[in-house]
Amino acid sequence: MKVHCVGGGPAALYLAILLKAQDRRHDISVYEKNAAGSTYGWGVTYWPDMLDTLMAHDEPSGRAIRDHSARWSDGVAHVRDRVTVHHGDEGFAIGRHRLLRILTERALSLGVQVHFDRTVTPRDPLLDADLVVAGDGGRSTLRDRYADHFGTQVTPGRNRFVWLGTTKVFRSFTFAFVETDHGWLWCYAYGFDGEHSTCIVECSPGTWAGLGFDAMDRDDALRLLEKLFAEPLEGHPLIGRTDVDGPSQWQNFRTVTNRVWSRGNLVLLGDAAHTTHYSIGAGTTLAMQDAMALARALQNPGPLRTALGEYERVRKRELLPLQSAARHSAGWYENLTRYVGLEPHQMFALLGQRHSPLLPHVPPQLYYRVDRAIDRTQSLRSLKRWLGPRIARALQNN
Repeated sequence: MKVHCVGGGPAALYLAILLKAQDRRHDISVYEKNAAGSTYGWGVTYWPDMLDTLMAHDEPSGRAIRDHSARWSDGVAHVRDRVTVHHGDEGFAIGRHRLLRILTERALSLGVQVHFDRTVTPRDPLLDADLVVAGDGGRSTLRDRYADHFGTQVTPGRNRFVWLGTTKVFRSFTFAFVETDHGWLWCYAYGFDGEHSTCIVECSPGTWAGLGFDAMDRDDALRLLEKLFAEPLEGHPLIGRTDVDGPSQWQNFRTVTNRVWSRGNLVLLGDAAHTTHYSIGAGTTLAMQDAMALARALQNPGPLRTALGEYERVRKRELLPLQSAARHSAGWYENLTRYVGLEPHQMFALLGQRHSPLLPHVPPQLYYRVDRAIDRTQSLRSLKRWLGPRIARALQNN
């Protein structure tokens, strides 16, 4: 089979690896519009079960990802001048540059052709292949050419956010909430190697404009943010993005959905097919899981249309609870003032419950007390886990 993957992100590269490992006779090419080593973002997160999944699907790349990842435990929240800690959280992060380098090297070692500085347009002759994979991100040009067919919907979020780096190495997943004369700002930060951390800053549009970020140049904005988050940063600088072809520094998150994921021999993968709010830390994981599902579907004998249909059905079903969680997580931050007046340990507990479909409809203090009581009883904990997805589906259907 001849496969052309458009976009050199984790989803397309991992699909190329899996397909080539399944059958070396496949002719697979990956086309990335940017230069080698050029990418946006800082670190990406994943969780322990994902590492097991990576090892099971392709051990060499899984092992390399594991060996170059930072590991954290516990969660820390700075609320005004108080700090609270939640023990037991565990996760991994890896620099996006490092992840792409690992996947590119693994793909090349298997015989995949990886081309950089190569833009593929919807009418490009390169699209003459048995299978064309649109792995070109949330702003996919291949998808948008047939947006009516795919039923593409793009819903912008309310809040503004900026994706930054810092030389402060956070050993725990860290949140910081700062009050200003124009409202609240907050950040999420986590280390991804021994020298740097990701730091995502978010705020309401009123706070963003009130503090002047709408008119401020990048360097001045970084200095102001360093001052506002001086306590968790401990004097370390914030670093802006340096890629020239990425979106603007401050953005509104765009939730992308599609009614269908394929058109003839063209199939959507990763962010081109769907996006989930960054606050659940699952974007890269979900994209690579798309690649696993598509590679598995293509193993089955039969028409390509059948395989693509199976891939779409499986992934849509698997994504439903995560998309619901992402929606509620984004909503928690958009309604931060509902929770920020609680005691820090109570606020942090509800931060951990932000995926719950019930939380927006129950007074926060009452929710906290009931949730703590439930967690002290094993039978009620089991009932809570059973009820959660069913309540989410009911609310979504209404």
